Amino acid sequence: MKPDTRRERVAGPAGAVECAVDEPAAAPGAALRGMVVLCHPHPQFGGTMDNKVVITLARAFVQLGYRAVRFNFRGVGGSAGTWDEGRGEIDDALAVIAAQRAQLPGLPLALGGFSFGGYVAAQAAGRLAVSAPVERLVLVGPATSRFEMPATVAPDTIVIHGEADEVVPLQSTLDWARPQVLPVIVLPGVGHFFHGQLTLLKQQLMQAWHV
Repeated sequence: MKPDTRRERVAGPAGAVECAVDEPAAAPGAALRGMVVLCHPHPQFGGTMDNKVVITLARAFVQLGYRAVRFNFRGVGGSAGTWDEGRGEIDDALAVIAAQRAQLPGLPLALGGFSFGGYVAAQAAGRLAVSAPVERLVLVGPATSRFEMPATVAPDTIVIHGEADEVVPLQSTLDWARPQVLPVIVLPGVGHFFHGQLTLLKQQLMQAWHV
């Protein structure tokens, strides 16, 4: 993403997990506002931590003062293991979260994901809800029609979906959000991959984060 993006590996349940870490440009001694772990789209359809939507989310969080951590699910890039139909991928996310919390104990940690990554992020947040809840959850084009999303998420969760999403129909996400009375930010005319609308996506996330 940036020339100073740091590549590192953390121990995961299937072996090493490859991560990319970006830090905000801050004055010497300035404290981080928090950190965020971001989950990428479906590995079997070309999803990696270098997906342009995931990078856009990372850029938004860096601008907000967060350490942004992207990672490759098992079997992708430099991460060990093989595709596990979503089960092991949730465990991968939890391993990265644990590693970040060990590095920066006590710092607020947010969690986000795009498409399949939204499913993983939501499930991981659910598992952490009792023992170590995340600060906030961000779901972009979550795979509500393709994977079993949690029945509920935190009421301050940010959900952004394209009106013209050709992969995950907007109606599916509205149907999932409705019983929770969970607002969904709809970007008019925008498809699943946010072609030509990444700047708008970033703006919407940053605006919603401050609400």
